[in-house]
Amino acid sequence: MFNSILTLIRGRAYDAEQAFIDRNAVPLLAQQIREAASAIQSARRAVAIAVAQNEQEKIQHAAIVARISDLENRAVAALQKDGDELARQAAEAIAQLEAERHASEKAQAQFTQTIGKLKATVRASETRLQQLRRGERLARATEQTQKLNAACDDNSGLATLDEAEETLARLQAYQNRCEVAALAMKEMNAASRPEIVIEKLANAGFGAPLGSSADDVLARLRERMNSAA
Repeated sequence: MFNSILTLIRGRAYDAEQAFIDRNAVPLLAQQIREAASAIQSARRAVAIAVAQNEQEKIQHAAIVARISDLENRAVAALQKDGDELARQAAEAIAQLEAERHASEKAQAQFTQTIGKLKATVRASETRLQQLRRGERLARATEQTQKLNAACDDNSGLATLDEAEETLARLQAYQNRCEVAALAMKEMNAASRPEIVIEKLANAGFGAPLGSSADDVLARLRERMNSAA
């Protein structure tokens, strides 16, 4: 029984831990990406240091090779003039330099191999980091969308989109009714004014016209022209 209780407690603790991780997955992912980016930057620096060390090793190797060649020439000159003791000293120095040359060549080979592996690791890591960053942006967009959906579904908080659309439709209908009523009121006010009624009667041909028409003006002009003639 006691073991079962312990197992249940561990199970609930695990469930709580997983639920906490799920709720904070986006900030957790962002932090993990930042740490991964920092590690990749450190790897880049390691590659740069390895390349610099390899270049320095190449310079030292070239100097060793030059010294060996110089000592060999001098040793041959010493042997030609019976300078056996000096030639032996030169040979010993050459042997030491050849050991250094061999060690330098070995170090260069190791540097080249290490640099190749580091560069491949950095390239692969950078590709994975780019994919993670794209995934993070998508996850954030999805989270914001889910929050918006949750807010719209919460009847105790924001109004739903359907309710807002219905409110807008009612508002537009009310405004249209107000415009129609205002236009009708304007027409009724105009129809009740005496001057408007007189103008309508005159335009219909009932009674004297209120103003001169184009035909009246032309007739008057012709009459003036005929009188002048």
